[in-house]
Amino acid sequence: MPFDPNVLVGFETGDDAAIYRVTDEIALVLTLDFFPPIVDDPYDYGAIAVANAVSDVYAVGGRPVAGLNIAGFPEILTHETIAKILEGGAAKAAEAGFPIIGGHTVRDNEPKYGMAVTGFVHPGKQVTNAAARVGDKLVLTKPLGTGIIATAGKEQVAAPEVLATAVKSMSTLNRDAADAMIAVDAHSATDVTGFGLVGHLMGMTRASGVNARLWRSTLPVLDSTIDLIDAGMVPGGTHRNLASLGDGVAWDEALTAADKFLMADPQTSGGMLISVSEKSLDELLLRLRDAGTLAAAVVGEIVPGPGVVEARQ
Repeated sequence: MPFDPNVLVGFETGDDAAIYRVTDEIALVLTLDFFPPIVDDPYDYGAIAVANAVSDVYAVGGRPVAGLNIAGFPEILTHETIAKILEGGAAKAAEAGFPIIGGHTVRDNEPKYGMAVTGFVHPGKQVTNAAARVGDKLVLTKPLGTGIIATAGKEQVAAPEVLATAVKSMSTLNRDAADAMIAVDAHSATDVTGFGLVGHLMGMTRASGVNARLWRSTLPVLDSTIDLIDAGMVPGGTHRNLASLGDGVAWDEALTAADKFLMADPQTSGGMLISVSEKSLDELLLRLRDAGTLAAAVVGEIVPGPGVVEARQ
């Protein structure tokens, strides 16, 4: 395919969204995401799916402007259930400030729902996963553990309050985190979703040509997550993530199997992972906390290297 200078972000770095320049003032941010239910409540499922999809726009510093529903529903699913899923999605899109203006639905044996979201960003002001700098600190804005807790929910071994906390986290927009990131001119960012924390951080290090030190001791974690890991509630995606890392992650010998499961746990609508200069770190944390992002924590740093994540205790 011939090189198109208007493609500001494409396939090359595995970034969160594609970015295409339309004019000197406007670039389109293009992304889509959909998945089967991870919670039983259809309204919550719809809300989480849209929060997850729009997160990719926030991760690159964009503003969402329109969405298209993507859905696959089995014939046995009632109209009431389908309506609740779409209602949850519509409510979350309204909270994010953009309209749903169309979509497409097919028959599928397993329910699936999500959204294609279009946003705007000023060309040159996009935030990518390929610009982390040596000396930066890494800030994570949501706690880990949603994949493990969702698995435990399916097995009916998670307490209702544990599930409720995970649902609240997954359905929370990353808008405030993105606003704080933009305000302090953060160098790089990604949102933490299906590849887990170490997988998405590895993408950032390889794209940026740096190493990252990730500190297990400072990671924010949802209550009961470690207990559920110990009870065997580890989703298949976690094992696949670990198997795919290869030599991209150097594990400290002090880390346990549970630590590795946590750091590779596939998140749904997870937090932003932001690479920010040390001089802007305090302002970023203050802005995040003023916006109610109370779980935000400094979880690592960027150091020289060939693109490896150094996972430490």
